[in-house]
Amino acid sequence: MNLPNKITIARIVLSVLLLVMLIFPFYRIGYEFPTYVIANGKVILNLKYIIGGILFLIASLTDFLDGYLARKNNQVTDFGKVLDSIADKMLVNGILIILAVENQISVIVPVVIVVRDIAVDSIKMIAGQKNGAVAASWTGKIKTACMLTGLTLLFFGNLPFELVNLRVAEFLILAATVLSVVSGVQYYQNNKKYLFSKDLQ
Repeated sequence: MNLPNKITIARIVLSVLLLVMLIFPFYRIGYEFPTYVIANGKVILNLKYIIGGILFLIASLTDFLDGYLARKNNQVTDFGKVLDSIADKMLVNGILIILAVENQISVIVPVVIVVRDIAVDSIKMIAGQKNGAVAASWTGKIKTACMLTGLTLLFFGNLPFELVNLRVAEFLILAATVLSVVSGVQYYQNNKKYLFSKDLQ
């Protein structure tokens, strides 16, 4: 297994640890994470989200690192593309669902993202039978960058933008949601010839 794929697997492990930490009922074992009041009460941060934000940031950086190394060292493989997609969904979709349950974001966001991912993965599966694994589009990559940045900011209370009343985290997550739909349409347009190929019917 090459280095980029090992990094991707490390992201999967980090994602599992992060999701478990966020959903584990620590109060049942008698522990409550401390909270910190910043800027005269304007921002309140919980230590759980600070730790979660650090783990999420590290995992997000590996998303760019594995792709960069794979391209630089000519180690791009179909297995790596599929593994990277799985790692991304575990990290981002899991976090979106948890944040929606905790009323940190609108439930519409994970619904749109998950439905889009199901549609795109179906297209990839069909197109892959004819043309190999389908890599992410540039729109999809921009969407990912916006989502990862927006979620990182959300973990840290939208700082420093919250101090000047700029909802940057919410804007980036909303932009990523819109771009996810756009990239999904692009996937369909670019691969519809495979979807309706007689060879697959």
